[in-house]
Order: sequence, then C-alpha cells, then structure tokens
Amino acid sequence: MCRHLAYLGPEEPLGRLLTEPPHSLYRQSWAPRRQRYGTVNADGFGVGWYAPNDPVPARYRRAGPIWADLSFTDLARVVRSGAVLAAVRDATLAGADAEAAAAPFTSGRWLFSHNGAIAGWPDSAAPLAPSLPPVDLLSLEARTDSAFVWALVLHRLRSGDDPADALGDTVRQLAEAAPASRLNLLLTDGETIAATAWGDSLWYRTAPGPGTVVASEPYDDDPLWQEAPDRTVLTASRAGVLLAPLEDPASVPSKEPCT
Repeated sequence: MCRHLAYLGPEEPLGRLLTEPPHSLYRQSWAPRRQRYGTVNADGFGVGWYAPNDPVPARYRRAGPIWADLSFTDLARVVRSGAVLAAVRDATLAGADAEAAAAPFTSGRWLFSHNGAIAGWPDSAAPLAPSLPPVDLLSLEARTDSAFVWALVLHRLRSGDDPADALGDTVRQLAEAAPASRLNLLLTDGETIAATAWGDSLWYRTAPGPGTVVASEPYDDDPLWQEAPDRTVLTASRAGVLLAPLEDPASVPSKEPCT
C-alpha cells in the first residue's frame, strides 16, 4: 500500500503540506494512522507541483524513504505551489525499478498516484493488456501494478474521458478482472482533483475560502476533515468537493442466457 495527498489552493511551501503537520505524509511513511494494509511506506516517495503560468508539473522522486532524504526537507522549506500531488510508497512486490516506480507518474499536465494493489499481479491483469496500444505497454515507466494502472487511466484521458470517468471506468475494469484489488487512485492537472475510494481510506478537507486537500488520511485533527465512503469517485476544485458512487462489478447480477 501507499499514502498519498493532493492539494489545490493558495500557494504554500511544500513543507507546510507534507512535513510540518503532526500526522503529515512525512510521518505517515513510518506511522500511518489509518492504513489497512502494510505498516511502513519506505519503498520510495515523490512529489509533483505546478509553478505559476506553467501547465507542466515538476517532480522530485527517490527510491528510498522520505525520512532519509535531507535534501527534500530543505527543498520543501522553500518551494511553493498552489497545486501539489505527493506520495510515499509501500511496494506490492519487490523489484528493481527504483525511483521510476515511485508516484507521482506524469504525462503532460497530469500527475497520478495509486494507493493499493492489483490482486494476483501480474497474472490477473494480463487479459487487460490488449486494451492498450502496444506503444503504451512498451513505454511503461516501471514494471509495477501502479504503472500499469496509470497506463490504463492515461489511455482513457487521451481518448477524451473526463478525469472522473477515466478513473471510475479503470477501477471497474480492474475490479472485474481482479476482484480483491485495492484501487484508491488520485489524479490532478493542477486545476482539479479526481480520486477514487476503493478498498482503503480516502479523506478530504475544504477549508474556509479557497483550498482543498484530498488524502489517504488526515494530516492533523482538524474537524473539517471528512471521509469519503468506499466505492466512491471524488472530484474537487479549489471551491469544493463532489462525491458519486462507483458500482462494484461483483454486485451486478450476471445475465442468464436465454433457453
């Protein structure tokens, strides 16, 4: 599993979002409070952020634990942004992909993270591979379930799906192929956030005035935090949050053949 967070709002130093709060993403790398699977998120970390007047985000990623990178602490003190996506990683399986496996993944203006695991990876996902163009499979940034999920989402975005539909349809597709999967996805283009709650916790906070945070778990004890129900797709902007249910393929009765 992993922990991740996205923020939209007034410009803030990265540290004010990621390292300074009492239960920050930094602390969640070794002491998450609401993580249901795994205990330590030390297999890499990353942060992506947007600069003014530039739609393409910057990224900083490393293969090791966030607490071992003193350069990041210094960077987070001075870099400011009004749109951020960050994650700390607990690998599904051991691998040699290093920082390439750490979220956020990116293409153009998009930043993406997956908190969870595809059950039975990689065998369970093999039947879905033909749904992707060969060039997308050959261009996977890492040989991980999260990189494959990102390829599925990105293919839908490039085909014209809006962010919520791209995430929701990808989750349903994966849940049908591998029913025990955990599929909390997080996506931003610097203007909006889309996310899914599917198998693990997802929280959001809309502060008075502009500013929205969507995260695996609250980074402080502010009573404004609210939990999204499981099987939900969330869309957010600086103005607020909308929730919609996601239908579980396992709950849809199969059609009996005519006789």
